[in-house]
Amino acid sequence: MRTPILCICAGLALLLSAFMPQGVQAQEQAADTLNAFQASLRHIEGRAEVQGVVNNGFTPLWMAANRYGLSCVEGNYGLLRGGVFHDTRHDVDRRWRIGYGLDIAFTIGRKDHFKFYIQQAYADFEYKKVRLSVGSKERPAQLKNNELSSGAQTLGINARPIPEVRIELPEYLRLWSWGAVKGHFGYGMMTDGRFQRSHVAPGVHYARHAFYHSKAAYVRLGNEARFPLTFEGGLEMACEFGGTIYNPLGSTLPEIKMPSGIKEFFKAIYGGGSDATDGVYSNAGGNTVGSWLLSLKYHGKGWDVRAYYDRFFEDHSQMFPLIASRLDDGKYASGPLPGSSTGKGYGYRDGLWGIEVTLPRNPAVTSLVYEHVSNAGQSGPIYHDHTAALPDQVSAADNFYNHNLYQGWQHWGQAIGNPLFLSPLYNGDSGSLEFTANRFRANHFGLSGDPLPTLHYRALLSYITSWGTYNMPFDAPRHAASFLLEARWSPEKLGRLCTKGWSLQGAFAFDRGSLTGNNTGFQLSLRKKF
Repeated sequence: MRTPILCICAGLALLLSAFMPQGVQAQEQAADTLNAFQASLRHIEGRAEVQGVVNNGFTPLWMAANRYGLSCVEGNYGLLRGGVFHDTRHDVDRRWRIGYGLDIAFTIGRKDHFKFYIQQAYADFEYKKVRLSVGSKERPAQLKNNELSSGAQTLGINARPIPEVRIELPEYLRLWSWGAVKGHFGYGMMTDGRFQRSHVAPGVHYARHAFYHSKAAYVRLGNEARFPLTFEGGLEMACEFGGTIYNPLGSTLPEIKMPSGIKEFFKAIYGGGSDATDGVYSNAGGNTVGSWLLSLKYHGKGWDVRAYYDRFFEDHSQMFPLIASRLDDGKYASGPLPGSSTGKGYGYRDGLWGIEVTLPRNPAVTSLVYEHVSNAGQSGPIYHDHTAALPDQVSAADNFYNHNLYQGWQHWGQAIGNPLFLSPLYNGDSGSLEFTANRFRANHFGLSGDPLPTLHYRALLSYITSWGTYNMPFDAPRHAASFLLEARWSPEKLGRLCTKGWSLQGAFAFDRGSLTGNNTGFQLSLRKKF
């Protein structure tokens, strides 16, 4: 199991070394390394937080979502958290840089009792623009306002970080005056196998020791100093593969050890291979997901506006939305059957459309976000594997975020992507970690501002309509309205008392509707940076 990971780590290290200039003397390398190590012992930041949440059952959606999984979904709870960090941005004048972080947390609550988490434990090794990052790290979503957006659909900020070894260009590398690129490539391992086993009912499938692969590439075109429009676009993809699947066919088959050799690590890159239960109807191996991202930004004088699009896909179905179907010797179609009255347009109807406005400096509102999210189509309602009687295959009914072997696009019960899919933890004690409301449409609003130099606030409001899933539709559409108002006060002085680095944050949130139930919650946090 560990051999492929070691091979990948060695390969990534060799790739990183390829960026070193040729002919560098050993003494200079040693000096650079020593200087990078010494610099990493300066500008160390400590963080501490104590938090309490009171609610009437489930924690309201926006009080628990997009917090990197470090929140309890059900019941009152308290949180104690602390960590030490060194950010390589303090060492921008050096060729070699070392960053790291250790972040631990304790939670106690009516539902989860007492739990200990290693939320982050990572080390970053940088040479110029290239970074080798090892460990579990909270990574922001790309091309999104992480404070106000509902969230990215593939690589979001809603679940606990997945330990990963990745090589990346974390910031845009300018190739010419009008073009720049960034991205990453990495492998890791899911850490929630025991959690899955304890949360599913007997006979329900779950996975342990599953591997994880993620990659992304982004391009930026434009030069705002010469022209006010800037375009950004990219592709994000990820895959769960390998490990052991328990109860893959219910109680009739207790477990399957999935292939996890070096070939599977390469197949995960391009969505190749197949699963042991596919038979003659082979699909991509493991759980493969991804998103196409587009963004167009207008830079005004002291303000800007940006429109963006995030289109999610599962496996190969609808990965290329402009290619709606192909009926030839391969005999398959992506989307409803040709001639279907509901089939036209499934290639582009699903997705997240957003607009973000940053206003000139004022004491009321700084940024506004509106997003329309639709995942009701999912390529259409029909899935049919080719047979001798009907040789045409219809690859639809994608069942977003769910999978027949792995427990879907979740980690520790929280959606890895967008929380509007309603994470499995909201299923309560049902014995299921499935996404039961993945067919939905939603409208989401967010705004933030700084009424005082020491006071910052944000407000979120979403309205969701869900039809359940194609396999298990609701008897009638269910609705939910979710609201959050959060404020953070960070005074540097209280009279003669120096309070620099301290902040007090309070929040009020509620859910109303048949989808989430009627939940109300209050949160209070005291933080210190030093």
